[in-house]
Amino acid sequence: MKNGNQGDGGGRPEVVFNSEQIGLISGLAAVLTKGQIADYFSVSETTFRAIEERQPEVSDAYKKGRVQQIASMGSNLVKMAKAGNVTAAIFYLKPKQDGKSKKQKLKKYPQLT
Repeated sequence: MKNGNQGDGGGRPEVVFNSEQIGLISGLAAVLTKGQIADYFSVSETTFRAIEERQPEVSDAYKKGRVQQIASMGSNLVKMAKAGNVTAAIFYLKPKQDGKSKKQKLKKYPQLT
């Protein structure tokens, strides 16, 4: 029989990531989603997000890993475009457009607004 009030003790202990695990998160974030990283550590995605709130360094490691991979891929894309890869150049320039074509479509088709 339990002693004390409801909510006192009991339940599973909080999961806390150590510095080695946090470093691993940074590397995994380059290729995995938060849900997949949670699976890797055998916790639910909800638990992983709760850990991020309790341990801001976990959230920072995840963000840093994602940003580093995006920067690396962007750098490779620019190199390929400069080397003459037309597909890479088009892919790189596509999001850089001024949005004129989207604005023209909205004027032509006002129901899209």
